[in-house]
Amino acid sequence: MEQTFQQLGVALLLGLLVGLEREHSAGGIAGMRTFPLITVLGTLCALLAKAFGGWILGAGMLGVVAVLGLGYLRRLQEEKRQHLGITTEAAMLVMYAVGALVVVYGKLLAVTVGGGVAVLLQFKPELHGFAKRLGDSDLRAIMRFVILSCIILPLLPDQNYGFSRWGLPPELDVFNPRWTWLMVVLIVGMSLGGYIVYKFFGRNAGVLLGGVLGGAISSTAATVSYARQAKTAALDGRSAATVIMIASAVSLVRVTAAITVVAPEFSRSAALPLMLLMGATLLPAAAVWFRDRGRSAPMPDQENPTQLKSALVFGLLYALVLFALAGARLYFDQGGLYVVAGLSGLTEMDAITLSTARMAVEDPGMLRIGWRLIVTAVMANMVSKTALAGLLGGRRLLGILLMLFLPAWIGGAVLLALF
Repeated sequence: MEQTFQQLGVALLLGLLVGLEREHSAGGIAGMRTFPLITVLGTLCALLAKAFGGWILGAGMLGVVAVLGLGYLRRLQEEKRQHLGITTEAAMLVMYAVGALVVVYGKLLAVTVGGGVAVLLQFKPELHGFAKRLGDSDLRAIMRFVILSCIILPLLPDQNYGFSRWGLPPELDVFNPRWTWLMVVLIVGMSLGGYIVYKFFGRNAGVLLGGVLGGAISSTAATVSYARQAKTAALDGRSAATVIMIASAVSLVRVTAAITVVAPEFSRSAALPLMLLMGATLLPAAAVWFRDRGRSAPMPDQENPTQLKSALVFGLLYALVLFALAGARLYFDQGGLYVVAGLSGLTEMDAITLSTARMAVEDPGMLRIGWRLIVTAVMANMVSKTALAGLLGGRRLLGILLMLFLPAWIGGAVLLALF
């Protein structure tokens, strides 16, 4: 009996929460009396369903739908408008289900869903403003991501393939189409998140936010864009170098996040070295930014990260790195793994990061040395960014980046030598 009263109390409080928001926002259509009644009804129907069958829950939902339908028709007649919003009515249906959740799945899930409904209703202006600021190209980018993640991914086989059918060792059967595409979805999703944020700030991002967004979307692309600006004198060399350094530091946060998603156990050994490298990268950039923080740095246009061609190229690169690591581990000693990591890091970090994390899931031995491979790739990536920036941005930018990246190179070398 005590548990029943607790369930009814939670339902009542959740109804009051959403009813308070609707009382304030929806002009009295349904408020602090109606919503608690609906959530309590859902709880009572779920309690009765335990004794008399699940049809009572369905009957209760049909009753709520009937009441809402009559109320909607009455509003149409009274307000004499062709179209009326149905957000409140939809929220009432959801809250009936939340009331039932309290009994069926427990209070935690019900509180989570009910609180989410209240927040979603409250942030109506912000959500509408967000939708209006997205252009057609941005919506297409989101839909492309839906195609990559919700249509292509489920169709791919979850099975390892390789070269064993041609007589090579089965240890090289490391290509899993579904896992490979899942890595593509992960990286594209992270880049898309940064791209959408960029669309709201655009060229007004400034040095600090430009570096953060550049690292979230692609630190290599940010290096190319800002180096070209420095070459044409559209941007001061120190500001361009600061953005590149911040983007490189943020890319390490992105690497750590990807490892945590793919191989949580591996992240326990890799997170600390990567955070130390991030600090060694960020501190020199922070010193330069603090000195020149008044200078502007318009952010270049960023490319849509959801292009199918780019996704296919990354998937191919990920598979090649995976095969290279498996071959190096089979035919060579650890030195071969470091060579693969360094060569992969010269182009970009995502493939070697996810390949190493994936191997760590299947081989506990990679938990011990995997972070060393990623640190090696990070250092190689910093070398390639410095060379690329010098080639595109000139000798002054090259000299600044050599000095700014020096603490990170020293720190990485110390980590590899002593730990």
